[in-house]
Amino acid sequence: MTVASHVRSDRLQADIDTLATITDPARPHTRRSFSPRFLEGREWLAARFQQAGLSTRMDEAGNLIGRRAGTVPGRGTIMSGSHSDTVPDGGRFDGILGVLAALEVARAFDDAGISLCHDLEIVDFLAEEPSDFGLSCIGSRGMAGALSAEHRALRAPWDENLAAALTRMGGNASLLDTPRRTDIRAFFELHIEQGIVLESEQVQIGVVDAIAGVTRLEIVFSGRADHAGTTPMDLRRDAAVPAAAIIGFVHERASALARAGGGHVTATCGVLELSPGASNVIPRAARLVVDIRVSERAVAEDLVAAIRTASEDAARASRTTLSRFAIQSDTSPTPCDPALAGLVETAARTQGFSTRHMVSGAGHDAAFVARLAPMAMIFVPCRDGRSHDPEEWCTAEDAARGTMVLAGAMELCDRKD
Repeated sequence: MTVASHVRSDRLQADIDTLATITDPARPHTRRSFSPRFLEGREWLAARFQQAGLSTRMDEAGNLIGRRAGTVPGRGTIMSGSHSDTVPDGGRFDGILGVLAALEVARAFDDAGISLCHDLEIVDFLAEEPSDFGLSCIGSRGMAGALSAEHRALRAPWDENLAAALTRMGGNASLLDTPRRTDIRAFFELHIEQGIVLESEQVQIGVVDAIAGVTRLEIVFSGRADHAGTTPMDLRRDAAVPAAAIIGFVHERASALARAGGGHVTATCGVLELSPGASNVIPRAARLVVDIRVSERAVAEDLVAAIRTASEDAARASRTTLSRFAIQSDTSPTPCDPALAGLVETAARTQGFSTRHMVSGAGHDAAFVARLAPMAMIFVPCRDGRSHDPEEWCTAEDAARGTMVLAGAMELCDRKD
């Protein structure tokens, strides 16, 4: 029998249900990184790791790690995991499923009596979600040597800097100037899709080809505030007018690129601020933040250039000024390793599960671990595509299927290397 056949859905679901109870009672499901509630969840996780026979430690970046030693010293590590922190009023599966599924795989290997050549590590990465320090993926950044001195100097609203917070979590910020690992041979992350593709197509397993890059633009138009009832329409310098034009342009251009086969393309104007913000005053200023997510770097660059040109044209046409056009943040797409993705697909198909290839439009710790080692991701459906919400839901059957595929892919990986 393979390890996948020893995955126990009841045991996995019980863990998911129990961790979901560790939350701010008035705001389920909330375990913000660095908070007392987060530490309570971590304490429970560490106990579960130990009960599964894993040696448990905290690394320099504040990541909780459970380890099952392999039979061949120096062969390297096969790693899997995700994160246990949540957004405010979040769900019980985002990140959590990846940690607990990896734990269930470790238990399944024990139950099956299968010894791996490689060391097996289960990781709960610190602060994958945007934190009070204004930064996400803190633990995986730290492991990869991508948590800069500037990052470590960031301060939370309570005036603690990130370096001190890392120490409080059991890490050591002084050791994070360089990558912390050279032994990882493969990394697998299981996650709910956080979208509606798998559910709508009735596909059981998503084989992820890449994690989209994210570019955020800040655009500010400046005009003149005047009385809304006395200023003739043709004499206005209304900053909201070019902002509205750009919102429409971003939607239409991104839609056209997606239809034209530009890979995964999304663009969202999620922030619109008008000043002074009174119903009877023509807006003096309009500020937009545009979130662009693409699987092809060249597409992102072309889209940014097109939005810049459109912004300049919109400002001229409305007799306003494009006073700011800046890139707030910019990350390139991260491809998954084709060989590991092939193992995921083989594991799924061998077990009779339907698959489709797809791109992750959301960011994940796997993108930073990919700087250290080959990486693959597995998606399972979530109801109505809901995520970052208390209504987020993954059925026990889908969670078990994903865990069985994770187990199969890790077993194949151990055999091939």
